[in-house]
Amino acid sequence: MSDRVSRRDAIRWMLWGATGLALSEHVPAFAQAAAPSARAKAVIQIWMWGGPPHTDTFDPKPNAGYDFTGPLDGVLDTNVPGIQVGELLPQLAGHADKYSIIRSMTHGNNGHETAAYIVQTGHRPGGRIVYPSLGAIVSLLKGYDGGYEGLVPPYVVLTQPQGRFDEAGFLGPRYKPFATGGDPNAQRFAVEGVVSGNITDEHQATRRDLLHTLDTLRNAMPGHGASEKLTTTEEKAYDMILGDAGKLFDLSTEDDALRQQYGRNTFGQSCLMARRLVEAGVPYVTINYGGWDTHKAHFETVRRKLPQMDAAMSTLLQDLTDRNLLDSTIVWWSGEFGRTPRVDWQPPWNGGRHHFGPCFSAVLAGGGFKGGQVVGASNETGERPAERPVYPADVLGSICQLLGIDPNERMSNSRGLDMAVMPPDEVATDSAGLLTEIM
Repeated sequence: MSDRVSRRDAIRWMLWGATGLALSEHVPAFAQAAAPSARAKAVIQIWMWGGPPHTDTFDPKPNAGYDFTGPLDGVLDTNVPGIQVGELLPQLAGHADKYSIIRSMTHGNNGHETAAYIVQTGHRPGGRIVYPSLGAIVSLLKGYDGGYEGLVPPYVVLTQPQGRFDEAGFLGPRYKPFATGGDPNAQRFAVEGVVSGNITDEHQATRRDLLHTLDTLRNAMPGHGASEKLTTTEEKAYDMILGDAGKLFDLSTEDDALRQQYGRNTFGQSCLMARRLVEAGVPYVTINYGGWDTHKAHFETVRRKLPQMDAAMSTLLQDLTDRNLLDSTIVWWSGEFGRTPRVDWQPPWNGGRHHFGPCFSAVLAGGGFKGGQVVGASNETGERPAERPVYPADVLGSICQLLGIDPNERMSNSRGLDMAVMPPDEVATDSAGLLTEIM
């Protein structure tokens, strides 16, 4: 089955409407907690597919030497005394009071698919049950089963599915993300099943009128039950295409100066689109920002991509703040792992960084997470956690807590599995507890 939600599925979602998390099974602090009250309403997940370099971003090691820093040996003081970031993040340096950095993330897995599964579900791969990602669980509990009545599905990914793994797990394909496709930086953002890139709204309406003219069978059966159902189905489908859902994805209505601040590139406009989606009530949005698998040409790549990330992410934090949305929106920046702190200068890599799961960084902002904090620390070269190891289950459990997701809530599924957000500890996974220091 395709990882994408097709045009048909998107329309079907609109017609049907809305009819914790499977993380670690062994997170005692979370599992024993009372049902939390929600402080956050939405999550924007900035998924750095491929693995971003932690030592070139949020955990710089300027004194580690050239074999570790390469040409990027500079650091920037932030607007929070004592916190520094890499030299390619000057705008984010001015917003450090809005986010917290976790510098001791760890899971030890160096495979893209398996590491992505661990980071987004909190579970180790293997076993007979495939667990759902956080987005799928939010789609279930804050979406379909949570009274969500938004214009588009409750779990949206901009613009392609975020990895080679099954995001929905045992919840089933209905809870996969609605992948928009298209490019939000294009003149017209062609959204799968909603907005056509080469057909105007006027042309779409004309085609609909022609369809009515040619539909002699329905015209000959006015008032018939089957005909009425078909008419109702068509009206709802076109409401999605030509109505408010289509307008939601129309970035031309945004102020041009703001669009420039985000950056006129795919990632920048994806961040702006994510803000529009959470502003419209969508509870979970993933921005899949790929291109970080920098085995070769690492420094050339990050010099090009990090300034884009810096501008877009900092503008997103400020835009959410200005609209009074940051307090209710969690922004979660992470990849499936980091990159090797030691640069590989040997051919054919010639200055590359490879997969690195023993130690990496994540960033959390908004939705009840404190800003201006650092959790944990890596050692002097960034190769291992030196203080307060943090595991994916700890991050995901903390996000669930702030979303008000009860760890004991049962997750309905077509397979009939009796599964809670936090299952009993039948197969323990790594955890060091919730991130209470920044909650």
